[in-house]
Amino acid sequence: MNILVPLDGSKYSEKALLHACDMAKNYQSHLILLYVVEKSLPINLLDKKEYLEILRKFGNKVLIKGKDMTVQHGVDSTIIMKEGNIVNEIIKLAKNKKCNLIILGSKGMGATARFFLGSVSNKLANNSPCSILIIK
Repeated sequence: MNILVPLDGSKYSEKALLHACDMAKNYQSHLILLYVVEKSLPINLLDKKEYLEILRKFGNKVLIKGKDMTVQHGVDSTIIMKEGNIVNEIIKLAKNKKCNLIILGSKGMGATARFFLGSVSNKLANNSPCSILIIK
């Protein structure tokens, strides 16, 4: 069984990862940790290349921290970074890796970003190719 865990560095995604580790141990599953560099945010303050590089570095740190957490819990995992629309990339990866479950936090980004992007968990609940578990 493959479980996809989208991470964004928030305490909610960290909590989702802890639940995913427990489930992976109980069901002998493989975790796929995903960070998506969101490319559709309006950028005024920084050069777009600079901004994306900052997001890539942050995403790499988030994924390494997530990988370390899975190792501590004795769970097999893979880390993947994608770029594009967060929801679309999660759905594509879930289909490509034949994921049985997506586990994610109920909240992530601040209110301003959510206003522009809409709730990732809400969009996934309506469009996911597999079951999802939203952790509060």
